[in-house]
Amino acid sequence: MSCPHHPSDAAAPRGEAIVRQEGARLDFSRTMSYGDYLHLDAVLNAQVPLSPDHNEMLFIVQHQTSELWMKLMLHELRAAMAHLARDELAPAFKMLARVSKIMEQLVHAWDVLATMTPPEYSAIRPYLSNSSGFQSWQYRCIEFSLGNKNAAMLKPHAHRPELLAKVEAAWRAPSLYDESLRLLARRGLPVPAGHLERDWTQPYP
Repeated sequence: MSCPHHPSDAAAPRGEAIVRQEGARLDFSRTMSYGDYLHLDAVLNAQVPLSPDHNEMLFIVQHQTSELWMKLMLHELRAAMAHLARDELAPAFKMLARVSKIMEQLVHAWDVLATMTPPEYSAIRPYLSNSSGFQSWQYRCIEFSLGNKNAAMLKPHAHRPELLAKVEAAWRAPSLYDESLRLLARRGLPVPAGHLERDWTQPYP
């Protein structure tokens, strides 16, 4: 006879029986849950529309997810360049392949934003004040890390010293292209000496 307080699988509702058979945990009062691990309360409460327009949520989510993908891209780019500097090509190539896929993801994500019509965007634009994706510090770090150096692009971040320091560090550091040239030189290929030790803040002519 089964215990009345712990019914058998046969006596339990079908849904509950399936969960029990799969060994799924249902009580997270004393352990970390999926939402806890991902800090979903913070993530999902970070969308704060300023207009009454329905479409602003799309605009916010589009740009916040883009920033998350760029965070991962920077994580991979920095690690890949560090591996290149140590002549560790296999992990560097894997990370750069991931960067390529992230770029694809970012491009395709605009298909969703394209469902917003120009009049719909015009309805929310006044609420955005002077904010623009042009001001993304992560985008600027990616741009600098890939070799497109422009000191003028430091200025939009001057009001945030902690962010300016991060962008300026990317501006002063060798780019992916620079590290690739140094790698080729170490492998015996003829690379001009002026490309191996130079002012990394300057773009190539």
